[in-house]
Amino acid sequence: GTHEGSTVRSSKGADYIVLRPTLEDFVIQMPRGAQVIYPKDLAPICMIADIYPGAKVFESGLGSGALSMTMLRYGAVIDGYEIREDFANRAQTNVREFLGAESLNNFRVSIKDVYAGITESGFDRMVLDLPEPWRVVPHAEKSLRTGGILVTYSPSITQAVKTRETMADGWLDHRTLEVLHRTWHIEGSSVRPDHRMVAHTGFLTSARFVGA
Repeated sequence: GTHEGSTVRSSKGADYIVLRPTLEDFVIQMPRGAQVIYPKDLAPICMIADIYPGAKVFESGLGSGALSMTMLRYGAVIDGYEIREDFANRAQTNVREFLGAESLNNFRVSIKDVYAGITESGFDRMVLDLPEPWRVVPHAEKSLRTGGILVTYSPSITQAVKTRETMADGWLDHRTLEVLHRTWHIEGSSVRPDHRMVAHTGFLTSARFVGA
């Protein structure tokens, strides 16, 4: 019930200013059952996938829900497949914790193996964080609408290559990229790149479906 900007004093006498955590803060600190996609990749994924309010999105590989809550923040309506119930529960709990219980109305989670197929169809966008995303491409061709966009997140370049090879006929605008995040030290006239940077975390592969 404390307002942002208020000052509170700890039991040791230290004063702290109260601020609501940002989505970036929450993703980095939230409880997790699986490795999360970090903020430096979350924003580019949403841009590349062109996530917009009301977009019907299919997601698989929910992990701890970092990507889910980011897309929900953009206004997406998500159908998610997660093969592990503990991961699905963790993702839903984290989404509810940060975005509120009402956000779950736009986040439908099923305990299913996406490699076996996708029941629903008519999706505008599809985002995958899976060990073998290329196995889902044939299902995507049945579940994405014409003009829909598929984006995959893969730690290994060989995963990206296999996915690109699978997206042959019926796909356009193929691309694979990685995001390198470097902060700068700025203190008076001392200006230089920080000595450490967040380099490789994953490869983002995308393409647009135009019909098999």
